[in-house]
Amino acid sequence: MLTLLKRLFGLGPAINYKTLLQQGAIIIDVRSKGEFRGGHIKGSLNIPVDVLRQNLNQLQNKNQVIITCCASGMRSASAKSILKASGYTEVYNGGGWSSLNSKLS
Repeated sequence: MLTLLKRLFGLGPAINYKTLLQQGAIIIDVRSKGEFRGGHIKGSLNIPVDVLRQNLNQLQNKNQVIITCCASGMRSASAKSILKASGYTEVYNGGGWSSLNSKLS
């Protein structure tokens, strides 16, 4: 039960997003196209969460490490759930894109 609560609230071990990226992870920004145009992490792929299911063909390798991000972490959490339910094995919720971007510097 404690493990479930830790996972739910993100209290597990710290994730080194910079290392994941250096090892070939991709970042999917699930905000709207307009939000993405207003600023984003260099090299990230924009697939809005509301059309993610219809665009899974852009993510052919289900074993690819994927980091999701959005404005605050809510949509990226939903995107992580969608990807995991669709068979993607290693998906991390990076939270808000600006916070994630600072962790990658």
